[in-house]
Amino acid sequence: VQLQASGGGLVQAGGSLRLSCAASGSTLSISTIGWYRQAPGKQREFVAIITSTGITNYADSVKGRFTISRDNAKNTVYLQMNSLKPEDTAVYYCAADLYGVAPTSDEYDYDYWGQGTLVTVSS
Repeated sequence: VQLQASGGGLVQAGGSLRLSCAASGSTLSISTIGWYRQAPGKQREFVAIITSTGITNYADSVKGRFTISRDNAKNTVYLQMNSLKPEDTAVYYCAADLYGVAPTSDEYDYDYWGQGTLVTVSS
């Protein structure tokens, strides 16, 4: 499985961005796609997940502002980010959990990772 994250950029506080995570390879084996982020000097943290059946889960810090969705025909997962804050600045990574039996936000359950896309929110 290969994952390609894109859509990052520079945006002012209050603005919006949409990230994309395009999957290729053995995509039928993917049970969950997750988005994680890592800010400078901080540990990577969970942002959102979506399962193959459409179950979603969000970190408290992004609930109500971010929406994760998927287009199965395009093998792509999106992260719509609205009302962005400077503290959302980070490198955003998508990851795939293969053959998972339950939705998981534990990054150690994920088998493949994309290369990351930088989101910078200016105040």
